[in-house]
Amino acid sequence: LTTKMTDDVSKKGNKQGGDGSKEAAAPKKEISKKEQKKLAKKAEKDAAKNKSGGGGGGGEKGVSTGKSEKTEKPVATMPTFYHLQNGGDNPSTLKASVMASHCGISLVPDRSSTSSSSSRFLHSPALTVHGHTIFGGNAILKALSEKIASPIVDEWLEYERITLRKAAVDSKQGMKVLEQALVAGGGLFLVGEGLSIADISVVCTLYHCASKSSSAMNFPKVIQTYLDYHIENTPAFAAGLLNLPILFPSQPLDLTAPSLSRAVCRIFQDAVYTAFPLAAAIPTLERKHFASLCTKKAFGDYQCTAAMSLFQKLKLWGALPPGVVSSQSLAQKIIDAIPIDNPVIDELAVAKGPGFIVCRVKSAFLQNHMNIISHLQAVVPPRDVKSEIIVVDFSSPNIAKEMHVGHLRSTIIGEVSCRILEYVGHTVNRVNHVGDWGTQFGMLIQYLGEEFSGDEYPNITDLTVFYKNAKARFDEDADFKKSSQLNVVKLQGGDEHCLKTWKLLCDISRKEFEKVYKRLDVTIQECGESFYNSKIPAVIQEFDDAGLVRVEEGGAKCVFIPKFQSPLMLQKSDGGFGYDSTDMAALKHRLFTLGATRIIVITDYSQADHFAMCNTAAAKIGWLETQKKSKGIIPRLEHIGFGTVQGEDGQRFKTRSGDTVRLVDLLDEAVSRMERNLHDRIADKKASITTEQVPSVAAALGYGAVKYFDLNRNPTSNYKFSYDDMLNENGNTAIYLLYAHARLESICGKAIDKHNCNVDDLIAAKKEIVIGDAYERNLAFQLQLFADMVEETLEDLYPCHVCSFLYKTSGMVSVFLDKCKVLGTPEMESRLLLCRATAIVMRQCFDLLAIRYPMRI
Repeated sequence: LTTKMTDDVSKKGNKQGGDGSKEAAAPKKEISKKEQKKLAKKAEKDAAKNKSGGGGGGGEKGVSTGKSEKTEKPVATMPTFYHLQNGGDNPSTLKASVMASHCGISLVPDRSSTSSSSSRFLHSPALTVHGHTIFGGNAILKALSEKIASPIVDEWLEYERITLRKAAVDSKQGMKVLEQALVAGGGLFLVGEGLSIADISVVCTLYHCASKSSSAMNFPKVIQTYLDYHIENTPAFAAGLLNLPILFPSQPLDLTAPSLSRAVCRIFQDAVYTAFPLAAAIPTLERKHFASLCTKKAFGDYQCTAAMSLFQKLKLWGALPPGVVSSQSLAQKIIDAIPIDNPVIDELAVAKGPGFIVCRVKSAFLQNHMNIISHLQAVVPPRDVKSEIIVVDFSSPNIAKEMHVGHLRSTIIGEVSCRILEYVGHTVNRVNHVGDWGTQFGMLIQYLGEEFSGDEYPNITDLTVFYKNAKARFDEDADFKKSSQLNVVKLQGGDEHCLKTWKLLCDISRKEFEKVYKRLDVTIQECGESFYNSKIPAVIQEFDDAGLVRVEEGGAKCVFIPKFQSPLMLQKSDGGFGYDSTDMAALKHRLFTLGATRIIVITDYSQADHFAMCNTAAAKIGWLETQKKSKGIIPRLEHIGFGTVQGEDGQRFKTRSGDTVRLVDLLDEAVSRMERNLHDRIADKKASITTEQVPSVAAALGYGAVKYFDLNRNPTSNYKFSYDDMLNENGNTAIYLLYAHARLESICGKAIDKHNCNVDDLIAAKKEIVIGDAYERNLAFQLQLFADMVEETLEDLYPCHVCSFLYKTSGMVSVFLDKCKVLGTPEMESRLLLCRATAIVMRQCFDLLAIRYPMRI
């Protein structure tokens, strides 16, 4: 068999694929997931050149209108539709999806109760073609092709069925046949110079085994190249993988899953696919079309807009069912297909206009989820989040300088990003890329050596002044400058005295940094520039070996990146290393040593181009592709850039003397103001705390107010720093939110004092929340949006999503407590439990934002 196959590939030189198709070999190129839809469309266009209708969906094969576009709109030919039963996450379903994309055929999942008993009994994918049922992945391939396969293709299909399926799992002996054939035939196609059903069968089996393996599959290099080529560059595979989930069987709805939008989406999806099976062949229908929040709550909770695009497509194909004459009537058909006893939504109606369907979430569904929170005493995070190793690079102050207001945003945005990622199960490396290396240390070592003697131990405030004085001496004194430059060489060479002084500077700085991190509740691991110094030469050599380094006049080694005017300078003309060198070494360390599949760097927006160049260079050298083969996904390299903290004048926030504001002073001033406010409230008998409790409560409110004022906006925007605004008890501030939370706990406390009703006892006794009042329902609905908010935040890691949710929740709390009396009513137990469930959700939000929450204020 080996000899026959390799001879056929290498000697016959057949120009045509075994299934009668022909596809010219394309040069290998890198593609991202974002390009899958483009490739899918290309596959459809390629297939349309050879096939123009017919098949199981009706319509005449090969019919053309022959009309000019100038005189009459072209008639859209009905695509070919076949039904696939028992689709699933297996090679046979993948083969069917890829082949259908290659041939321009739309596969529609057949989930009806009238499916053939034999296909249901076997539980394997089955294709319905012209009234016949076809089993087996390779048989489905041949049926979709509608062409007689050549003997060599049949032999490859037999090889895949008998030998490769086992060999792909073991990755051993059975691979030899495939390896030899690929070496003999050029490595990209098994039969001729185009894609054949032999390639589709073999690649689907290889891909499925590799994707399901718990560890990296060690395929021979030629086989791995063959697999990568088709998955990344062949449009049929891109389209087939994109459409694959549509063919999976409909699973029972999990009523305990935390996402509300997914539950609503599922109800509408099932109804649409039941009433209009051809909808499964429309890739433009996305989750947002099936379920999105209504902009006006008077109309409903959610809206489904799928009827509009579905009506247009079916009308274009001439496939509208009887009685469907508009998007409104089609929307009514969707409503009719939704069971009245479904557990999620009711009050369905077609809104006036283009066929929107509006609905409300059932109170019983919300009640069930409120009781889950109450019983667990926790909020369930989103499910189906695949755990990754993620690096978050944030804060990053400079050694020998105090942290100032400019470090606030990176520090708190980074901490929130880490907390959100960890909450859903990711492993997060919190990296503090401090500036602890470079030429500036030469002058600091020199200046400190001159100013201090013996065991004197300067504090960080002195060092801040010393940095300015050292810089002045460096600029003005030639001898001092020369000594400083020599100190840099000594430091890099391991000189004992220079290293001792350098470590002293680092230790003093760390102690001062920790004061800030403690105030802000930030946890971070230092891994500064000095850590990567020894790793830089190897990175430069790697770029040089790849032919990507250009030596400029003077000897600087640069890497030029398309679309950027300035290059990355990997090595300066004097042989030294700068930010570009360090950041590329850091990037490689994070990818290959830490094994990160997502790297997020948080700095001010002005560094966006720098990190874009670094990330592009990493792709250019092949690091991302290498990691894709190892990890199975292309690592995401991201930069979150933030705007400037401004003073009242709209300029960078500074002291009256023009100096940068120390971050410690800025934070402590907020606490001092809150202490005065709380003492006044105690004096006026408007507080629920004692004088002894003021410092801790004031710290929670003050630090929380500063953080929330920053986090509650798009990070890219600038904002004016204002104590009066951020410490306001009304409006969208942390103070308002923390008071709303404390009000809930205060009610629970009064229930014990005045009604001998302890909410903790109710929880222990498994008492239930009962949603009866409209205001109870509105509050429960808002709480149930938590998981969807977290999913949205995971995409861009903007803390403002959490802030917005928390503010809306606090507003709902205020309305609920004003409209629904809690204490001393027949509903007291249920409403106390709802108060506690609300407080639990709010506390989870505060935890994500790293804001402390006092139980009483």
